[in-house]
Formats: sequence, structure tokens, C-alpha cells
Amino acid sequence: NLFRDDMSKKLQTYIDEALTNIRKDREITSELLSDAIKWLSKDESRHKEVGVVMAKYVETLQRSNEQLVKIAGMVSKTPSNEGLSAKDMSDIYDAISSETSDVKE
Repeated sequence: NLFRDDMSKKLQTYIDEALTNIRKDREITSELLSDAIKWLSKDESRHKEVGVVMAKYVETLQRSNEQLVKIAGMVSKTPSNEGLSAKDMSDIYDAISSETSDVKE
């Protein structure tokens, strides 16, 4: 089915893009968190200044883990020899779209 093949290619493109973005976000967030921890370790009283920011970094890492789990769960939902149904592909697309809009906000 031409529609299914086209949708499957688009979906794979979106999944690849989402995974690339998740990896980049995790790398940047991990670096920022590491820098904040080093800065904090020099003086515990600095925790008031960076505590909330550090919590946001950890929250971002947790959210990216959730995104990875959602993508993996949807992709593995059907046996690999069957491929994904149109509904599966639509669900994955919707999940990626909603995660992308959440990150932009």
C-alpha cells in the first residue's frame, strides 16, 4: 500500500528526529547539571541559588526517558514481521507531536 509506505517513511523520519533531539537535549542537560553540581560543591550555601535550576535539569532528563520509553513501547507493540498498523503509526506521530509541543512551551 503506497499510503502505508509513505506514512511509514514519514513516521520513521519523525522517530529518528525525535531520538536525535532527545539525545542532544540529554547531552546538553547533563553537561549543565554537571556544571551546576561542580559550582554547588564549592559552597553548600549556593544551593539556594541553583537548587531550582538543578531540579529542572533533572526533570528534563526524566522527561526524555519517558519519551524514549513511549517510542520504544509503541514501536515494539506489534511483531516486527507484521509492521505497524496505520493506527499505530498515527498514535506514534501524535505522541511525538505532543512531546514536541510540550518541549516548545
